[in-house]
Amino acid sequence: MTEKKTPKKPLIFYAVVAMIILLVFNLLFMPALNRIPEVPYNFFVSSLEQGNVQLVEVQDTQIAFITQDEAGQQGIYVTGNPNDPQLVDRLLDAEVDFGQVIPKEESPLLMFILTWILPIILFVVIGQLMARYMQKKMGGPNSMSFGKSNAKIYVEAQTGKTFADVAGEDEAKEALKEIVDFLHNPSKYESIGATMPKGALLVGPPGTGKTLLAKAVAGEAHVPFFSISGSEFVEMFVGMGAAKVRDLFKQANEKAPCIVFIDEIDTIGKKRDGGGMGGGNDEREQTLNQLLTEMDGFDARKGVVILAATNRPESLDKALLRPGRFDRRIPVELPDLAGREAILKVHAANVKIAPDVDYNAIARATAGASGAELANIVNEAALRAVRLGRQSVTQADLEESVEVIIAGYQRKNAVISPKDKRIIAYHEIGHALVAAKQSNSAPVTKITIIPRTSGALGYTMQVDEGEKVLMSREEAFNKIATLTGGRAAEELIFGNYTSGASNDIEQATKLARAMVTRYGMSSEFDMMALETVTNQYLGGDTSLACSPETAAKIDSEVLGIIKKAHAKAISILKENSGKLDELAQYLYEKETITGDEFMQILNKPKAS
Repeated sequence: MTEKKTPKKPLIFYAVVAMIILLVFNLLFMPALNRIPEVPYNFFVSSLEQGNVQLVEVQDTQIAFITQDEAGQQGIYVTGNPNDPQLVDRLLDAEVDFGQVIPKEESPLLMFILTWILPIILFVVIGQLMARYMQKKMGGPNSMSFGKSNAKIYVEAQTGKTFADVAGEDEAKEALKEIVDFLHNPSKYESIGATMPKGALLVGPPGTGKTLLAKAVAGEAHVPFFSISGSEFVEMFVGMGAAKVRDLFKQANEKAPCIVFIDEIDTIGKKRDGGGMGGGNDEREQTLNQLLTEMDGFDARKGVVILAATNRPESLDKALLRPGRFDRRIPVELPDLAGREAILKVHAANVKIAPDVDYNAIARATAGASGAELANIVNEAALRAVRLGRQSVTQADLEESVEVIIAGYQRKNAVISPKDKRIIAYHEIGHALVAAKQSNSAPVTKITIIPRTSGALGYTMQVDEGEKVLMSREEAFNKIATLTGGRAAEELIFGNYTSGASNDIEQATKLARAMVTRYGMSSEFDMMALETVTNQYLGGDTSLACSPETAAKIDSEVLGIIKKAHAKAISILKENSGKLDELAQYLYEKETITGDEFMQILNKPKAS
């Protein structure tokens, strides 16, 4: 039976308690500091005559007395001493007692302790409580230990990862196996005079398994594994990042042989441009300089291996990439067809899968997906199977999860008018028909007009039979024609334009521009490079590298390609207008059809 933890009090609770303690000390130990009301001398005389005065203390400059009225309420007052010669007689006639009214002041030392030392102690305690409270809010007990590296340390049994857990990255695993072998058998390399690379840089898109590979290396080598993110070196105080680097390498040397993994190293390893204050000598550059110094300072023969991961290699400082620091650059690219199939099987190992599931078909439908996305597809399929009350994941679950990742969930409650639904049906059949009537186009596998949460009102799915690594000019042009097929169908049937082709227009323009500026598929510019790609692993942003006059010619060339492809799509649909109507009506009624259904109707001979 687990013991229930007592909920921690909020910070305001301790502040209120401290204030109450101060008030109690004020009332119990410092009553003399409370102000006694001062009254006129005639009030004192009249109180004497009325017999209300109970106790009197005569001092040199003042008279203190205690009164009690008819209701029995007492009051303590002071008045000035006018040196009245009849005062003593009046006091004796009133039969007033003489005594001490105002308590004697405490010793100066005690008063100093009570009025100065005690409040300071209380405020220090409150400050400590506030610091601990803020420390927990900022991320735990290590958040205020500025000089510590805060690296997570895993002993060999805690990583729980080996190369068997990594699929689809055979080349990267092969490059890292040598590091594992060195950590197991360093003498084999020392005997021939070979030294192990100090560092290996894992480069690739997000979700390809760079961190998983680093953990697998540590798991295979059975050595401690230090894991820290580049952002954890960045501190609000100058010099703290460098201190963390020193502490990290000190711990690594103490636990050698070991592996140090720095994730997202581009956070601290960016190129130094000298544009900051003081010639660029800012906190990030101090941290980078310390990292470079530490990598030069340690001996690789001790078995300390530095692994780092980034998806922005072009932004790293050249000094970080030179031999002797990160000697090896290991690409961790998106998996190919065989790799995707292997990754699906790895993630499906812990899921109940139906025996007739075709992993190859799912792998072909997920071209360009990363390992993390494939893992998400398997999980989405398992969740769908649970929602539908099944005991295992079927092929339909996996196919639907692919569509969820691509286009989002189905909007089953979306209300679409019959007119709009008919336009969408013709739009999607326009795509499919143009694709089917062109050579070198991927086969159509599914057409649907059910809206999705991504905003798509329908889509046509095409899946290649195998893996393609090259695209010819004809294939690129045919793809643009297919993208324009939806708008072309709307023009032919309804004679109008809708906003449904916005995404098609964007993709067609992007591909046509790439044909001209990057692929050398334009007779006007031949093999001239007109555009550069930046952040190839993070979206592949591009920037023109030409004059404004050339840019205008590029726009004209791109427009010509799109117009030509658009005209081709219209021509195909005019030639097959009967099939366009028949297929659109069938899709309108069914809402979702398979590629086989589409091809059967398309290839069915006309009724005589």
